[in-house]
Amino acid sequence: MIGRILWIALASYFAYKVLFDLIIPVVGTTRKVRKAFQQAREHQEAQSRTTGGPDPGQHHAPKPDAGDYIEFEEIH
Repeated sequence: MIGRILWIALASYFAYKVLFDLIIPVVGTTRKVRKAFQQAREHQEAQSRTTGGPDPGQHHAPKPDAGDYIEFEEIH
């Protein structure tokens, strides 16, 4: 009888510790991170709307020709 009560009390204590020391902080941190990502995305979208958005033709660097060769000197 005492052993059973002891096991139930011990299991309850560990369940309490896992819930309040692990699960609830992880859920809270996840919510904060999601909110921060959402705010950053909204800020970026608002900034791109005010600047007119990215121009797809100007952001890509031109590809070098296949015949281009840069010489280098080996160091021994």
